[in-house]
Amino acid sequence: MIRIHEIIEKISSYLNEADVALVQKAYVFSARAHLGQTRLSGEPYLSHPLEAANILADMRLDAATIAAGLLHDTVEDTQTTVDELEELFGEEVADIVDGVTKISLMTFDSKEEAQSENIRKLILAMAEDIRVVLVKLADRLHNMRTLDFQKHYKQALISRETLEIYAPLASRLGLYRIKTELEDLSLKYLKPDVYAQINEGIAKSHTAGEVYIERVIQFIESLLDENSIKGRVYGRRKHIFSIYHKMKQQGLTLDQVYDIIAFRVIVRSLKDCYAVLGLVHSLWKPVHGRFKDYISMPKNNMYQSLHTTVVGPEGERIEIQIRTDEMNQLAEFGVAAHWRYKEKGKGGFKAKDVERFTWLRQIMDWQRHTNDPREFMTTLRYDLFQDEVYVFTPQGEVKELPEGATPIDFAYLIHTEVGDHCAGAKINGRLQPLATALKNGDTVAIFTDNHRTPSRDWLKIVKTAKARTRIKHWIRTEERSRSIALGKEMLEKEGRKVGINLQKVHKDGSLDELAKDFSFPNADELFSAVGYVRITARKVLGRLQAKNEEAKPGTGQKVEPVKETKKKDTAKEPGSDSVRIKGVDDVLVHFAGCCHPLPGEPIVGYISRGRGVVVHTHDCPNVATFEPERLLQISWEGESDHPYPAKIELITKNKPGVLANIANLMAHESVNISSGTFRSTVEGKTNIEFTVEVKDSDHLYHVMEMMRKIEDVHEVTRHVVHGPVSQNRDS
Repeated sequence: MIRIHEIIEKISSYLNEADVALVQKAYVFSARAHLGQTRLSGEPYLSHPLEAANILADMRLDAATIAAGLLHDTVEDTQTTVDELEELFGEEVADIVDGVTKISLMTFDSKEEAQSENIRKLILAMAEDIRVVLVKLADRLHNMRTLDFQKHYKQALISRETLEIYAPLASRLGLYRIKTELEDLSLKYLKPDVYAQINEGIAKSHTAGEVYIERVIQFIESLLDENSIKGRVYGRRKHIFSIYHKMKQQGLTLDQVYDIIAFRVIVRSLKDCYAVLGLVHSLWKPVHGRFKDYISMPKNNMYQSLHTTVVGPEGERIEIQIRTDEMNQLAEFGVAAHWRYKEKGKGGFKAKDVERFTWLRQIMDWQRHTNDPREFMTTLRYDLFQDEVYVFTPQGEVKELPEGATPIDFAYLIHTEVGDHCAGAKINGRLQPLATALKNGDTVAIFTDNHRTPSRDWLKIVKTAKARTRIKHWIRTEERSRSIALGKEMLEKEGRKVGINLQKVHKDGSLDELAKDFSFPNADELFSAVGYVRITARKVLGRLQAKNEEAKPGTGQKVEPVKETKKKDTAKEPGSDSVRIKGVDDVLVHFAGCCHPLPGEPIVGYISRGRGVVVHTHDCPNVATFEPERLLQISWEGESDHPYPAKIELITKNKPGVLANIANLMAHESVNISSGTFRSTVEGKTNIEFTVEVKDSDHLYHVMEMMRKIEDVHEVTRHVVHGPVSQNRDS
């Protein structure tokens, strides 16, 4: 555990005595407030605010921010009030702590709402005082470092939120060190098998890699000396998540990822940056298409550097980044470094700061038009994870779009009407398909047709939040009228079977009253819910007959209620009883064949047409292609004795006895093998794919970990079917 004297020693190098005294005072107050409290690890709770403050001190932030780091949990977890903090530490510190507390204390009915509303609040807080976000990121980083002590499902939930929200925010703020550590820690808990595989692979090549790094550094240093350029050279391996991302993006195995080593050259001037680039390219052959100039065109988070990939010694691909000292400070600490160069005072953005962080304004603009929390989360991830490309209008105006954006994204960026009626595009003077990915420097012209309207297929190719939101709005408006008509037809059909005239009931206002019983504002919304199978026609008619019976007491007339038809046990999928669906009863449940969800994993339900609710894992790649209005909040409930299927892939040596060892291990761990395929490769290896039956996710990952310990097993990963699937099916 970090000690306060270590933090004091660190900040004394750049803060005056009064500022250091403020931090010391905050420590004493925090220690007293958290006295007797412990963390799940058993450590004193004070260790957490100390570690958060130490992270902030490493960024050389001001005294108010570090003091707020020490105090950030006092309002939430102790009897301390914001007014008390303001009286003792001043308005600045109190406001930062209050901002962090408000983010942490928000509670909602669903996880999706909680996450989306938290991030909305986070972004709004950022616009007022960036230090609120810096303290929150320090808080999250230390929580991720100590996540081992949480339960498995909590690890997954916290890690997913970290990977989807906090790591991208750190990236946007240029906080490279925090971003990379958050990504690696998130991967460790979300994909433990993949993390272990990459980590072990890097460890095996550690010695050879260190020798190679030292050799390349000597090459570049000699190059600088020969040309009288002052500079420093560093070499490092890329972090685990970036290697995983590349493997996933390009469909590579670890053995096929070549440029996992990166070098950084820090020089004194802008002129030297380009001089070193020329020297490196004269020494080693550059890889085509792998050069990026972020100096002449910086990223929105102020990042500046030259990036090039070359074929270095022994034919290895290596990435080299070239930048000045100031650029390096901004690259490492981002907005925190920028903060240090600002005048003292309140942490709100000045006009020039707001201009540099234009992405904040864009997100704040479209979040006001997005009511669905799940849609907000999806579109936010799209906007935060993408790099940028810069294209031109025919008039020469520069427009910024995420990497991979299409002419449709460009059209919606110009105007919603242009996007809604986009019929074609010219890129650099030539007609191109609307699915074409735009590149830096492209000139784009859009053709419109008033008879052309958005297509659901556009959602598969657009990248920007605005385009996705507008297309979904158009489709939702069109489909709502269809769902109303379908629901009305279903109710009329069922009504005829039991002698209810739906038109008559609708006309006398009974359906509007009934809609309110189901928490819908009017009959049209009730029809729509039936059309989308959120509730059944029989349930609506049963409730209607019950109300009619109550309205006619003493008449002697007996009205037979509409009976809900219960599905036979044979129609239920084994294990489906362990899934609880919020607000929906007696619905047929299937488990998706693409991701094979297991108890203990966060899950989501999808209303399929004619097949009931299909259960997917929350991070299943196919969920992103589904209509948000047909997704349900579901969770595991209780325990089931029924085993669940899962797919695992192994790469082993092709030799006798390996398969027997694997089978014996699975039998010992009570895992049944229901099917398997085997394929030998020319390299003397065997690719094995098993479908196995396990109790839950913990059971699966335990068995996979045991398999890795078998001598002739090289890799063990969980298999998930990637790529969009039909929304009418359960796979």
